[in-house]
Amino acid sequence: MTAMLDVKSLEKIYHRSRFDRTPTFRLTADFTIERPSIVGMMGPNGSGKTTLFELVTGSNAPTAGEVRVMGRNIHRVRTDQRDRLAIHYHQSYQVRHFRSWMPNVLLDPAGSDYPMVHLFDEPQFNTQDGYIGFMLDFFRRLRSEGRLVFLCVHPNEKFHLEILQEICEQFIFVQKGAVTPLPDYDALLAFEPARAYLGGLLADRAA
Repeated sequence: MTAMLDVKSLEKIYHRSRFDRTPTFRLTADFTIERPSIVGMMGPNGSGKTTLFELVTGSNAPTAGEVRVMGRNIHRVRTDQRDRLAIHYHQSYQVRHFRSWMPNVLLDPAGSDYPMVHLFDEPQFNTQDGYIGFMLDFFRRLRSEGRLVFLCVHPNEKFHLEILQEICEQFIFVQKGAVTPLPDYDALLAFEPARAYLGGLLADRAA
């Protein structure tokens, strides 16, 4: 069976400038998600979370490696069809756009009419009556329709952790460009960098 998302030896390196090629940041990732699920992603500011989302959707070009969505190399898919495979919603649910220097006539069709991978970058979980339940139902519905859903959250309230524990089946932790997949919530809490990042929220949870 074709994996929904296959991130293979992916690397993105940023340099000081166009002429000074001193590396300033390096993201590396290597993981596979076989089937529809809801994945929680977290990590400190500047760790590379948004860069990873941009690489998955094809709006950012990798330095090395590749991203395959439903078996298709996202960076070889027509730019006007990439969001039929993977779509990135940034904060207030605005869709991220992208460009390519290669003409679409030289690229492959998406082979899909509706996004298979949905990436939500810091969705706003406000506490208005019914809003959180509505959003969780929406994410679950996407999953039930055979989609892969990513929730990138900056937990700063206890209820954020409770949401992630309730809805996410697996996790990804990103720190200093290192991408670590974790199989479940218990594994997330057992991962020392994640525990250090969550800090006081875990103390509140224990209390």
